[in-house]
Amino acid sequence: MNPLNRRSFQTSLLAASLVPFAPHVSAAATQRRFRVGIIGATGRGDYGHAVDVPFTKIPNVDLVAVADADPTGLEKAKSRLKLDRGYRDYHEMLEKEKLDLVAICPRWIDQHHAMLMAASEANCHVYMEKPFCRTLLECDDVAQACNKRGLKIAIAHTAQYSPVLRTVMQLVEEGAIGKVLELRGRGKEDHRGGAEDLWVLGSHIFGLMRSFGGGNPIECFARITNKSERIRKSHVVDGNEGLGLLAGDHLQAHYRFGNGIEGSFASRKGVAANPSRFALQVFGSSGLLEIESGYLAPAFILRDGSWSPGRSGKSWEKITSAGISKPEPRTDGNYEGGHLAAIQDLLEAIEQDRAPKCGLLDAIAITEMIMASFESERLSKPVELPLVTREHPLSLLTN
Repeated sequence: MNPLNRRSFQTSLLAASLVPFAPHVSAAATQRRFRVGIIGATGRGDYGHAVDVPFTKIPNVDLVAVADADPTGLEKAKSRLKLDRGYRDYHEMLEKEKLDLVAICPRWIDQHHAMLMAASEANCHVYMEKPFCRTLLECDDVAQACNKRGLKIAIAHTAQYSPVLRTVMQLVEEGAIGKVLELRGRGKEDHRGGAEDLWVLGSHIFGLMRSFGGGNPIECFARITNKSERIRKSHVVDGNEGLGLLAGDHLQAHYRFGNGIEGSFASRKGVAANPSRFALQVFGSSGLLEIESGYLAPAFILRDGSWSPGRSGKSWEKITSAGISKPEPRTDGNYEGGHLAAIQDLLEAIEQDRAPKCGLLDAIAITEMIMASFESERLSKPVELPLVTREHPLSLLTN
């Protein structure tokens, strides 16, 4: 897709992709029944963070078959999901079962593009594990195929469906921390620190960052190094877990949003903390928020414009879905709860012909923020988003 056309395409649908959180509605309230198939890949991303099992708990879903090339994994999945029909080839399942929706469960993303294209050819909507695809070329292929057929994709960034995030966003809108000035995120910074952290955990932070930044950033400036050297072609490796091209053990990426808010993501290998620094901090003119990734993960607020409790004497306060310093009334704060909320939202989005809360455009925008870091480092300058370069920037390094 032409980048200029993509800019207008994203602008026209951005409001839909960033719709306010609606009250939780059970999928049982929808009228249509959905035939659903599961795609797993034992030994190559498996079934992600248990993406498959929640489909057994939604009333208007008929779970009909599972596909997994590994015979042992297939039999375990059939037993776990209480299914009679299993396929070693997901193409065969898509052809024979006439599904309405498919769950793409593997965590390894080197398979995602092929699975998404096969699902679109079978006219199936998709719920899938993150991250999305390895390159923007792959993203563009999927977008073109799905838009042509009017198909919906929802991605399992479960924090985007969290009632805590809804509450925090409402507090920000009410001025609880004043004017939002800056967004800061970090990864887990363990053995994956740097570029791998950018992919695996940065994608969660970017989802949250877009919520508080008001949409997609318009510019990125990044520096990525490998053992303190600017990354070169010789540093590029095939990343773990099907991530594709990777380079760098230390990165600092800065993003500028159209409303004047600045955001940053940083990760350095081997400097993990306990508890982890993996979270997003939202700095405002009269306070500071911190929110972790995860469905129903708590957030915290420091009502202190100096951002310095040591000087101000102010204390951090916990935020739950019920509000500041209130007990958490919900008990579904786990991956399954997040998947259920996301799947229910997707089913309603299909019936209402609207964008899911974390849909195709969101997944592409998150991928674009990742690629923008590599592209800025390659060109040694800030780059505008959407990116003109659709290939993986690391594939274009010449020395």
